[in-house]
Amino acid sequence: MERLQAAMEKARRNRNAARPKNQVEKTAEPATIKQSAEPSLFSDLPEIKISGLTARNHRITTQQNSKASAPYDMLRSRMLRLMKEHGWRSAAITSPNQGCGKTTVTVNLALSLARQKDLRILVLDLDLRRPAMQKILGHKPSHNFWEVLTGEVSAKDQLMRFGENVAFGLNNKAIRNPSELLQSRRTQAALDTLLNQYNPDIVLIDMPPMLASDDNVGFLPNVDCGLLVAAADNTTMSQLDICEKELSELTNVLGVVLNKTRYSDQSVGYDYDYY
Repeated sequence: MERLQAAMEKARRNRNAARPKNQVEKTAEPATIKQSAEPSLFSDLPEIKISGLTARNHRITTQQNSKASAPYDMLRSRMLRLMKEHGWRSAAITSPNQGCGKTTVTVNLALSLARQKDLRILVLDLDLRRPAMQKILGHKPSHNFWEVLTGEVSAKDQLMRFGENVAFGLNNKAIRNPSELLQSRRTQAALDTLLNQYNPDIVLIDMPPMLASDDNVGFLPNVDCGLLVAAADNTTMSQLDICEKELSELTNVLGVVLNKTRYSDQSVGYDYDYY
């Protein structure tokens, strides 16, 4: 793990040194601050609950503040600080290839954010080739979120609420031609309408792996920033370097998460037993 982190840092320094001095780093336009959406827009959505068995089976650890939730809580707080500094609202979560745990990271981040009651969070499953979020949450929706993008279903008939301040847009099956849908003007218009209607503070978007298809290429420029999830002992350094470079060309890089580490670093975090 240390070798992977050191190699990541070396590759990042080399790329920065190779950039022309007059190159200006891409930044997103500051988001316009609006009043929060009416409470009824969230409260009127059908509610889903996550059973204890589902949480254990799918490694959902952030429903409550605990030692197990600490890594995600730290990631949440750092993410919020950076997004607030830059005026960003939407964050895509992706990975170099499948099996890195990006969907699990997305769900845990959402539930960690949910414990901050002054925030409204919208979570969208846009991995349209292999939708997995409904399996992790243990709830199969009657309609697909991609049907909202195509105009076949309204958002209020498709979104589902967890708690008071999180709304999920899930899919129960894949769609043909996902790349064309994600890159279409219709999709961007549908998402703009959705964000204007519900006005969430944070939007988390579960995207496909970057090396699996071209789905990210046309969509990520519409997102404020991206978070790259790598799997220890699985993601290679070359894969990570290629994906981080491509992600930086498509949107702002929020950070890189090293997932599925075998050993925890006891020097990081807080001893919850102290309380």
